[in-house]
Amino acid sequence: MSARGTSGANALRGEAELCVDGAVLVLRPSFAALVAAEAELGPLFALVERAADGRLGLGELASLFWHCVQRRPAGLTREAVGEAVVAQGLAAVTPALRVLLGQILSGR
Repeated sequence: MSARGTSGANALRGEAELCVDGAVLVLRPSFAALVAAEAELGPLFALVERAADGRLGLGELASLFWHCVQRRPAGLTREAVGEAVVAQGLAAVTPALRVLLGQILSGR
């Protein structure tokens, strides 16, 4: 069995997938992505704590996903990422969030 999913997400790198407008995006919590997310959302440990307490806001979730999109297709907007989260529902995007938060806490 491969560590790589059908769209190219690599579980060994802590990558996850998110479907936006019919495209499957790879979310990779790279150093640069997490620094950008932290600059916008505050300390990552506090973000993880809010998520664990069920206090992670929809905007925070969309922002974390936005910063972690590995290759942004032309025309992709932050709003489209947020709308995809709303359209799919929190239950559907929780696995991707879990992967990203796990990488924040444990690293590779």
